[in-house]
Amino acid sequence: MNTTEIQADAPKAKPRSRRRTVARVLAASVITLGVAAGGGYLWLDKTAVVHNLGTTECNTVTPSGPAATPQSLHEVCTLLDDLTAAWARGDADAYGSLFTENATYTSYVGTHYQGRADLTEGHRALFGGFLKGTKLADSFLDIRFHGADTAVVTSRGDTYKGERKQQADLSKTQTYTLVRQAGRWEIASFHNTKRQNVMERISFLIAPDTRPALER
Repeated sequence: MNTTEIQADAPKAKPRSRRRTVARVLAASVITLGVAAGGGYLWLDKTAVVHNLGTTECNTVTPSGPAATPQSLHEVCTLLDDLTAAWARGDADAYGSLFTENATYTSYVGTHYQGRADLTEGHRALFGGFLKGTKLADSFLDIRFHGADTAVVTSRGDTYKGERKQQADLSKTQTYTLVRQAGRWEIASFHNTKRQNVMERISFLIAPDTRPALER
């Protein structure tokens, strides 16, 4: 190889060197942004605090509505206690028996069961599958009686294994609609919503007026 050939080849190394530099800068930028985004997410998650935690003892809730009585509160709470006990045993038949024949049941992932038989068989599969051995934790927010034979219960809740979850760690918000038929309370509808704490925190920061009164 002569001197002319060496000189002709030399400049070709510079574009490669520049490309490497650009690639390193871009990689460093991506890593920095990733760390910043991760840190921001963790901050939002950490500061998404719930103040309205409710109470784990159903019978200590002060019910509202003209038909609210100590007896009706006791009956409603007994039904919900039976529901929790049936879940803990993994007893799908006992669990389903606490719902009306035409009950609706919407899980936190959006699965919608229609009718007692449907939700019973669905929970039979759940209790024998990935929810096997779990228990229910509830923290009651409100119990309202709409007439003598209808009640709406809202709560925070979650499933757990081992040690019961703390109230602040309950990740779902639940609504039960109860009816009394032939003197017996049953669940006519259940809706379960997963709390998206980071998205909730962002919405409160962007639009503070969206924050519920009890969370201010």
